[in-house]
Amino acid sequence: MKYIDEYRDCAAVQRLVAAVRRTVTRPWTLMEVCGGQTHAIVKFGLDELLPPEITLVHGPGCPVCVTPVAMIDQAIALAQRPEVTFCSFGDMLRVPGSQRDLLSVKADGGDVRIVYSPLDALQLARERSDREVVFFAVGFETTAPANAMAVYQAAQVQLPNFSLLVSHVLVPPAMEAILAAPHNRVQGFLAAGHVCTVMGMDMYRPLAAKYRVPIVVTGFEPVDILDGIYHCVRQLEAGRAEVENQYARAVRSSGNVRARALIEEVFEVRPRHWRGIGDIPESGLGLREPYRAFDAATRFDLEAEGEEDAGECMSGLVLQGLKKPHECPAFATRCTPEHPLGATMVSSEGACAAYYRYRGHDDAGGTL
Repeated sequence: MKYIDEYRDCAAVQRLVAAVRRTVTRPWTLMEVCGGQTHAIVKFGLDELLPPEITLVHGPGCPVCVTPVAMIDQAIALAQRPEVTFCSFGDMLRVPGSQRDLLSVKADGGDVRIVYSPLDALQLARERSDREVVFFAVGFETTAPANAMAVYQAAQVQLPNFSLLVSHVLVPPAMEAILAAPHNRVQGFLAAGHVCTVMGMDMYRPLAAKYRVPIVVTGFEPVDILDGIYHCVRQLEAGRAEVENQYARAVRSSGNVRARALIEEVFEVRPRHWRGIGDIPESGLGLREPYRAFDAATRFDLEAEGEEDAGECMSGLVLQGLKKPHECPAFATRCTPEHPLGATMVSSEGACAAYYRYRGHDDAGGTL
């Protein structure tokens, strides 16, 4: 047996689908927060197995997708500087800015490098004292510990040529922004299990109590997701609104205490602009004052973030659970992975990319 087989077991899937069918008595709309969960749902057709009373909508669970255009433009401006080696995860290179993307800068000769960890960029800065090495620190709470460790180590050795361009975002404030919106349709959440391995579950309890919504911390495989849906539906049908842990094999209530301490040491909470959604208070992370010397925006005197023009792209509505990707007139016609209009078609966790890859293109432009 492979380690993943039991979480893709057909018999277990059918049992959970049957359990949901027995339990549900009225329509419910649930949102999965993580883009990895979105891809699993679409890839395995989990939404098509569920009874018609259950509607799944896709949330802002992809940090690549919500990185604002102005931040991409800052990254491009840095990457174009002759003295800078700009390091990033690979899926950021094709995210469109206002005029171009990082991949085109690389094609034009810019020193843009794909790395697998901020510690790779840190090592490069140690080896190349003649270069300014900048790492594009994008992600939810999941990637924050490694980025914090890179800055912490750079500070310990007083490394002068290493910095971060920080675009960290936080999940709970985005969930609250969705719940507080007048057009909200979400009645229950599947929370991202990997975020909770770091941060724990306590941060969700005030949301569940304030908005009377169940929040189920859920994994990423078919059995995980269907089990999370079952837990959520049971709560809704019983009139409960609690935080439950489906992903108990990886998540503890307190999360990773040492990782959280490191994040709090290096970062502080700040407001953040989310691409396609707008400004969300206390929804981002920035470097604290003792580590401000490693802030690329300050070091290179970059212009502050501005508003972006959404243009034809409907990704903001997709990220808020108001539209499905195939409902966009440009989907799979004017917007494809090769020529994306928005980040949700670029990212490996983007909802539009999932629909394009797994649901085909025959019904593009408004129907699926």
